[in-house]
Amino acid sequence: MAIQLFALPHKHSNFPLRLAKGHFATSHSHLNYYIDFTMSKYRLSEARAGAQILCNQLPLTQIVDTILCLDGTEVIGACMASELTRAGYVNMNAHRTIYVISPEYTSGSQMIFRDNIAPMIVGKHVLVLAASLATGYTARSAIEAIRYYQGIPVGVCSIFACVEECEGFPVRSIYNKNDIPDYESHSAHDCPLCKAGIKIDGLVNSHGISSL
Repeated sequence: MAIQLFALPHKHSNFPLRLAKGHFATSHSHLNYYIDFTMSKYRLSEARAGAQILCNQLPLTQIVDTILCLDGTEVIGACMASELTRAGYVNMNAHRTIYVISPEYTSGSQMIFRDNIAPMIVGKHVLVLAASLATGYTARSAIEAIRYYQGIPVGVCSIFACVEECEGFPVRSIYNKNDIPDYESHSAHDCPLCKAGIKIDGLVNSHGISSL
């Protein structure tokens, strides 16, 4: 059965949040809402709008050399890089540009960067960009990876976030828990929907949803 989405009314009319209520499972949590980021991530007009909203939240003194894109947010990341360079934000790269990269994952879900990509992190000021931060787990892993590769994490941005900070950095988001007050995220062992015998509607990852 197809998941029925609805758009959340919000002041960002050019960047709507599409979601469905139900019982959904990710690799490390169970959710009572599925948020569909497909158009946000892959439609250029929406990606540009989202990028501008996020860039407007960054301090004017923020140094960004590299944007590390999680959850398939590369189009938004590229638009952010364009906006930041156009607006005159400082970066330390020799060619005065911003790198837009994404991680590779091992079988154990550890982030790695090949030898040709690692120089875009080493000694660079790296901004983490995610689609959703329900628990902050993925962003924390990204920050750990940046530090492992001798980069300098400088902030975390997300389309939707339930957490306000991650590893000491404020999470700058377009939507947050105030926009979906009844949004809940639980571990599989503590999920109240599972305990109530409510079946899972779909399996969710960064690529989208598979209905059950």
